[in-house]
Amino acid sequence: MNKGLKTYVFFLLCLCGICNAQEGIKKPNPPARDTIIDGKIVSKTVISPVLDSLAINSLEDYQLAKDVDQKWLEELYSNSLFDSIYTSVSELTYDPVDYPELLTDTLKARLEILNAKTPFNIEYNPSLESVIKSYLKHRRQSLERLMALSEFYFPLFEKELDNHDVPLELKYLAIVESALKPRAKSRVGATGLWQFMFATGKMYGLNVSSYVDERSDPIKSTDAASKYLAKLYEIFGDWDLALAAYNSGPGNVSKAIRRSGGYQNYWNIRPYLPRETAGYLPAFLATMYIFEFAEQHGFKKIKPDFRYFETDTIQVKQMITLDQVSELLDLPVEELQFLNPSYKLDIIPYIKGENYALRLPKHALGKFVNNEEQIYAYVKSEFDKREKPLPQFFDSESKTIYRVKSGDYLGKIARIYGVRVSQIKQWNGLRSNNLRIGQRLTIYPRNPSAAASTVVKTTAPKTIEVNGKQTYKVQSGDSLWSISQKFPGVSVQNIKDWNDISGTKLTVGMTLIVSNK
Repeated sequence: MNKGLKTYVFFLLCLCGICNAQEGIKKPNPPARDTIIDGKIVSKTVISPVLDSLAINSLEDYQLAKDVDQKWLEELYSNSLFDSIYTSVSELTYDPVDYPELLTDTLKARLEILNAKTPFNIEYNPSLESVIKSYLKHRRQSLERLMALSEFYFPLFEKELDNHDVPLELKYLAIVESALKPRAKSRVGATGLWQFMFATGKMYGLNVSSYVDERSDPIKSTDAASKYLAKLYEIFGDWDLALAAYNSGPGNVSKAIRRSGGYQNYWNIRPYLPRETAGYLPAFLATMYIFEFAEQHGFKKIKPDFRYFETDTIQVKQMITLDQVSELLDLPVEELQFLNPSYKLDIIPYIKGENYALRLPKHALGKFVNNEEQIYAYVKSEFDKREKPLPQFFDSESKTIYRVKSGDYLGKIARIYGVRVSQIKQWNGLRSNNLRIGQRLTIYPRNPSAAASTVVKTTAPKTIEVNGKQTYKVQSGDSLWSISQKFPGVSVQNIKDWNDISGTKLTVGMTLIVSNK
């Protein structure tokens, strides 16, 4: 076929497509697809039969890679890292640490390099050496996890810090403050990545209501923290003292200066500061050093599943829950909670005069925008139903008591029983997403028999020795995550590396190396 004829045929096909669209011809609904939950196949109707009645299953968009490694989700969702960081700063000790991999002379030389390129007073002293070596020796795994999280947050932090002409190295402060957990909450109520107290947050424009806590919003809280830090520097004229004041308040720093006899160097007034603040700057400088010299200390860069610039926002036009978005866009609810941490109840309200937005991975934006009308119609019907009596599956005969195990989180449990996170919270009077091992949860499965079938006994996986390596044959319902769970000590990344896999798709019958012995 010559070029001219090809062009003419293409034009006719386009014209037919336009005509069909104008006549209201719709594509047939795709066949119902099964969903893999924790490595097991569960019928789509078990998860949400209501979707079929509203033709939500017909929503279509370009199919892109969207599976998020479950270990990564658990990492983003867990608060254990924040708790350990909080404890380490408040209970910091300065005893000598045996760590021969870092010589004192080498540390002194590196601190001089760091001091030359930052406005902080980074000088060698035995206390700082003790903290750095202690972190390298005892907190290596935590630091690697923080480095992975930083790949998501640091570009955002640097942009906001630069807007207010404050040192970009202050991005490391969020690690000391919150371990990069946007919903982190201290014992005294400080909240978010930058740990704002309620009053200070209000002072810097962070709104807190029943639905929203902007102290947990990454962009708004970073903007507020930048303004606050700039003001503290304006007061003290020294970034070390500004950091101390950020942690304990300007009043405590002023008292420490008086009690020290007028000294204005952090290390000289440190004995007169509150215990937590006394460990604050050493923890910050130790973190900065380790991140800046990570390669020299053998830390491996872990590529995150998505980056901040790979996400975007949509202004909501009516109230919508993260559970509903999860169902409609086929996204893990934990991923949506991670991207939208300021919504306390996992509900995005619609209030006149306020601009509340839903942040999504870019590959899901088109699906939402292209089907906005249908999505909001579905959401409205859902809210309308909630005004009616409780549905039949709340009957006591279908009630299930679930005991929380290590590694459990609400999204994982919700998928097992085909219910929503918000429902589990409602049934059990939970005000947060935190669970404790051994906790009992009351659950009313959508389909008790189907839910029961998803709980299967775990048996030792069948493996074969090939050329001295252990191999595993992929079965129906397997995923990289479910396979990694069958072999203790083996991660998803290990399986990818050993088998030269870049994506997450597997084929039934495929043989995978699951041991590097």
